[in-house]
Amino acid sequence: MQELISNSSDETKEIAKKIASNLKKGDVIVLSGELGAGKTKFTEGVLEYFGLNNEISSPTFTIVNEYSTDDINIYHFDVYRLEDIDEFYAIGGEEYFDKGICIIEWGEMLEEILPKNYKKVIFDRDLKNENRRKIKLENICYK
Repeated sequence: MQELISNSSDETKEIAKKIASNLKKGDVIVLSGELGAGKTKFTEGVLEYFGLNNEISSPTFTIVNEYSTDDINIYHFDVYRLEDIDEFYAIGGEEYFDKGICIIEWGEMLEEILPKNYKKVIFDRDLKNENRRKIKLENICYK
């Protein structure tokens, strides 16, 4: 596991852009961390890398938002409000995994059905500095 420090939302987006440069169709990323920890800013950075600036909207009430470029589809899930994994199955969620890049906020409940090589980004807030985040990367190469 690799650990990074972000001192601002802009730094979090820059980290995401660097990670996005290595993403490809079929990649699944689980974003984990408490409310306000940086998951949506990270997603903004990924979308910016693919030229989808200002496109993001939180999928909190729709479960999934879809974004497309000429080359790739990006699916941004927020499964916070799902009661259980069966609700994810009911929306056909697992069918998205091989259609593009999937970014899943609060995806811990889905770990048993995720592709075995899924990536995970864990955000921890610094209680002494409200802008600082510790970002842990699992199964992600970051250079």
